[in-house]
Amino acid sequence: MELNAKIPPGPLKDKWSFYKDHAKLVNPANRKKLDVIVVGTGLAGSAAAASLAEMGYNITSFCFQDSARRAHSVAAQGGVNAAKNYKNDGDSTYRMFYDTIKGGDFRSREANVYRLAECSAQLIDQAVAQGVPFGREYGGYLNNRSFGGVQVSRTFYARGQTGQQLLLGAYQALMRQVAAKNVKLHTRHEMMELVVVAGKARGVIVRNLDTGEIERHTAHAVILATGGFGKIYYLSTLAMGCNASAIWRAHKKGAFMACPSWTQVHPTSLPQSGSYQSKLTLMSESLRNDGRIWVPLKTEESRNPNDIPEEERDYYLERRYPAFGNLAPRDISSRAAKERIDAGFGVGPQKNAVYLDFSKAIREQGKQKIKEKYGNLFDMYRKITATDAYTEPMMISPAAHFSMGGLWVDYELMTTIPGLFALGEANFADHGANRLGANSLLQACVDGYFVAPYTVSNYLSGEIKVPRLDLNRQEFVDAEVEVRAHLSRLLEIKGDKTADHYHKILGKLLYDYCGLSRSREGLLKAIHDIRKLRDDFYHNLKVSGEEDEMNAELEKAGRVSDYLEIAELMCYDALTREESCGAHFREEYQSPEGEALRNDEQFCFVSAWQYRGEGQEELLVPEPLKFENVELAVRSYK
Repeated sequence: MELNAKIPPGPLKDKWSFYKDHAKLVNPANRKKLDVIVVGTGLAGSAAAASLAEMGYNITSFCFQDSARRAHSVAAQGGVNAAKNYKNDGDSTYRMFYDTIKGGDFRSREANVYRLAECSAQLIDQAVAQGVPFGREYGGYLNNRSFGGVQVSRTFYARGQTGQQLLLGAYQALMRQVAAKNVKLHTRHEMMELVVVAGKARGVIVRNLDTGEIERHTAHAVILATGGFGKIYYLSTLAMGCNASAIWRAHKKGAFMACPSWTQVHPTSLPQSGSYQSKLTLMSESLRNDGRIWVPLKTEESRNPNDIPEEERDYYLERRYPAFGNLAPRDISSRAAKERIDAGFGVGPQKNAVYLDFSKAIREQGKQKIKEKYGNLFDMYRKITATDAYTEPMMISPAAHFSMGGLWVDYELMTTIPGLFALGEANFADHGANRLGANSLLQACVDGYFVAPYTVSNYLSGEIKVPRLDLNRQEFVDAEVEVRAHLSRLLEIKGDKTADHYHKILGKLLYDYCGLSRSREGLLKAIHDIRKLRDDFYHNLKVSGEEDEMNAELEKAGRVSDYLEIAELMCYDALTREESCGAHFREEYQSPEGEALRNDEQFCFVSAWQYRGEGQEELLVPEPLKFENVELAVRSYK
């Protein structure tokens, strides 16, 4: 199968305008005849559901949380990017486009990335109109700060709560449509299966998490906005409920999965303090604007950080990447931290952290100024660690965070299954092999508010005469049978090990062999061990309770069973990409200075994977990447 990205013709800066000018439309009277299912109520899902409902489509929305506003977008802290050039420091749409292409190590589509930068300015205006309380300067103008991988200030922020504030804006837009009866919102419902009829996505099977009831729902199109799968590493910055089941079930129904091994490890998480932990706490990357990162020059240093003189400190990012310093991109900053920790220079009780020091910024700007910018983050750090970061450096460590990989989508954000769209972190589209900070909230909002209303309508224009399907059609019956069979299989194992037990082992396997660095030997071992672990899972898993009731252990088991399959594909994807690029660092492919070494001749493509059945090897279908507006270059931040 040859992949068609459906990129519009014409110059890069005109492609999105060309698409909008030529997209097919659905008149208001006909929109009332068309149904759309949206799975997920984060920024992408809420924005898409609210926007399409306001246009007149009938929307059915699902989330597994008890409220739409508890979606994980709420956890994003530092900001959202937009090329408005408010600081008059040389920013532009093109510069933002180039920074994002370069930040992703030249492994993303030019057209998608340019659209992201182009739509960014609109988003800020919309968010302000919704009441998002962005930080402002003394005169009332919106303020900006800088993030990793760029040399301008384009990040708009609401202290350290930007994701929460943007989500509240999207949530209120969604709930307005719920009140107007244009959206039917089903909380505490988890998507269990995609229903494909005559080659098109036409519905979903969901489970009511409060009662255990299995339900069938049909529509003319399905949108998945279910976030990323960084929680596969177990210890990550993501909430415990985050999972990959929706996109994985769609993958097994025919939607290609793209670049699953590209997972970002965030450089500024709180370090693990013990084996009892189930997640790690994210500290916003915005802290790197004023905080300086360092480790002691001596190994096994035991002195208090304030007692270590300046000449005995190694500001290793400033030393290795002088042009960007502490604002080097996330993949580079995380690997550099791991290298120092592995070399014996780590700090903290477990020697698994580095310092993030604000003493210089406080001396120069004053404590009050730092408090205005990051006060809630400092408060959070003190509550968790009992340490005052105004007087003593923070301790930070790399942690699994964002999935650059996801379902393959074309320019319209449609998967290889007609009628199935994937938005936000559920798709692979905009970030290449490494996401720049503050582009996550941007992509989710742009996909939901500004892209989906055009592209979904373009698709639905061909579905106007298609009637609503009978929920008793064989395809729905078969899909429900599959779901019940899988749930029964998990319940009937009756072993003695919990789903969490397997998740922890899997997470460590992936972090060790398919994490910040990978090697052929390690990946082959990981694949072998994952297969053994999956076999043990289906022989010794213990799930208490029943299917037809609230059963959190059954929920976890289903998600971990999917993780055990995704993990193998992640490792296989990393094994077949014999180069280093962005977050994918193969130890065999690095420069003499220890930097990533790309192979543009052989691997300048998106690796899309086709599911071919249980127990069969997935088929690689590469999508070649063409660069007509930027020159492929060695990514340097020195």
